[in-house]
Amino acid sequence: MSGVLYIVATPIGNLDDIGLRALETLKSVDLIAAEDTRHSARLLKHFGIRKELVSLHEHNEKARIDKVIEKLMAGTEIALISDAGTPLISDPGYALVKAVHEAGLKVSPIPGPSSIIVALSGAGVPTDQFSFYGFLSHKNKERIDKLQAIKKQNGTLVLFESSHRILRLLKQLTEIFPDSHIVVAKELTKVYEKFMRGRAEELL
Repeated sequence: MSGVLYIVATPIGNLDDIGLRALETLKSVDLIAAEDTRHSARLLKHFGIRKELVSLHEHNEKARIDKVIEKLMAGTEIALISDAGTPLISDPGYALVKAVHEAGLKVSPIPGPSSIIVALSGAGVPTDQFSFYGFLSHKNKERIDKLQAIKKQNGTLVLFESSHRILRLLKQLTEIFPDSHIVVAKELTKVYEKFMRGRAEELL
């Protein structure tokens, strides 16, 4: 009997947010494929879980697919986790999940934390229609072109940005979205969780 690839959501900050099914799954599988094995080892240690870990990140994902499928066909139960939140959402895993489906094997998602949903739920913005665009390009022209393009979208727009580029993004939003209501959500579920609301110029 072939194994199952479980897509397991893990906490985005506060470790107490892990789900019961996520814990049970991580304890029961034979192998855990992790975006960063060192980071995930700390999570597993916190919950007293000792399992074999293998790295699966954007640079080696395609090279690991055949081996993962081979193990699944042999009956190995495997969990895929990212550094935080739900795998595949601006994280590696798409190529693997697609290949596992195409091989006729079972994929089973174990739902849990997602920073996008957490941010939307606490931001005080319309949530009946939203579009998620992940991280923008590091290159200025590509960033500006993307922001100009998504300006035409209806509903709330959700972006990821790193702490050392947030000022640059706010400056660009000041020019491209001068009158729009902006929310910056940071350190979600952690001690210094914060929502900053206003026009981009005010937040800047």
